[in-house]
Amino acid sequence: MATARNNPIRKKRAVVPLAEDADDVLRKCRKLKQELMVKANRRQEEEQHQGETAITLPEGVPSDILEVAELDGPQVLEAMEAIALGIAKQVLNKQGFAMEVPSRASSNQIYVKEWDRIVLGGKKSTRSFLNVKEARKSAITLRVFQLLHAVLVKRIHITKRDLFYTDVKLFIDQSESDGVLDDIATMIGCTRSNLHVVASDKGLVVGRIQFEEDGDYIDCTKMGVGGKAIPPYIDKIDNIVSDAEFILLVEKEAAYMRMAEDRFYNRYPCIVITAKGQPDVATRMFLSRITSELKIPVLGLVDSDPYGLKILSVYMSGSKNMSYDSASLTTPDIKWLGLRPSDLNRYKLPEQCRLDMTENDIKTGKELLKEDFIQKNPQWMKELEIMVKTKKKAEIQALSSFGFQYITEEYLPRKLKEGDWI
Repeated sequence: MATARNNPIRKKRAVVPLAEDADDVLRKCRKLKQELMVKANRRQEEEQHQGETAITLPEGVPSDILEVAELDGPQVLEAMEAIALGIAKQVLNKQGFAMEVPSRASSNQIYVKEWDRIVLGGKKSTRSFLNVKEARKSAITLRVFQLLHAVLVKRIHITKRDLFYTDVKLFIDQSESDGVLDDIATMIGCTRSNLHVVASDKGLVVGRIQFEEDGDYIDCTKMGVGGKAIPPYIDKIDNIVSDAEFILLVEKEAAYMRMAEDRFYNRYPCIVITAKGQPDVATRMFLSRITSELKIPVLGLVDSDPYGLKILSVYMSGSKNMSYDSASLTTPDIKWLGLRPSDLNRYKLPEQCRLDMTENDIKTGKELLKEDFIQKNPQWMKELEIMVKTKKKAEIQALSSFGFQYITEEYLPRKLKEGDWI
């Protein structure tokens, strides 16, 4: 006889309906969405009009800047083999061998205001095997070349950690193989993901988005309370579909989980994404990809402290470490929704929830005031000045002092209704 234990009764999850005030709350967000759509279509028309002509660089930007392109496996293999052939010819001519490597030093990083992202300048250095100081680095570079070639031939993906453990004796520290990996990407002119090396995934997505991942259908409204892990293989994602009005980019996993559990994305159709703090490459690529395809606004929800703003800057303008690939890793025009310094008084946040900034916090805040991505936005400047002047900061979770669900039931709906983003 069948028992309840053998045949458990599955409870269906209650469907969270669209909020009654959704149209009113989302009115300004839909207007923003329409403006972005018009801007994106205009940009697309301009690109089509330019055709194959060279892209006009903004005034003051060097003509030799380096930005890598998306290449397929055969193209990457061809480029690698061309470099290997050049090295072989040098060795046969009894010249030893040397490689020209684009410089990724801070002095070669350029912020392009018109593009709102960091790019790599044209400076290069020579890595020679005959130079005692460069011999080991040259050996590591050739070894990584060899390993990446094998990975591409087998058509598999590996992690940076996998790469390191293939030759621990030579690499000694993972930072050695990681650095050379980025060097090789710049030498070939491809993205790091084109080399089939991925970082471990840590980002999460939940909400109104569906796509195919390596042939499997994924519906992010039906992936459990925690949502779906953002895959490191962005190139295996296809057929992205969504009826979301906006993307909510959340710094902290705790705030993300609150929205996921409350099914906020059903009440106000949206996509919720978090990288659980400092953004990883996979999350940045995923955000950039879906934003360019869906053409919907991105609203940032971060802590009211200098590091929250730095996190937004990485999503928007890129990081110096991977400036060569900023075009595929950045998402321009992210709006700062909250938690902003002016919110502390506006929402009457209790004094015990306002934390004193440390000397390091204040120093970081003052340094941010000098950054180009901050200075180009007067409203961001004003908010950061409030933070540095009051010397107070607050976490997103501080809103829980008004109730555990205050953020999803009061704070966010009010922010959206008022169009209170900058």
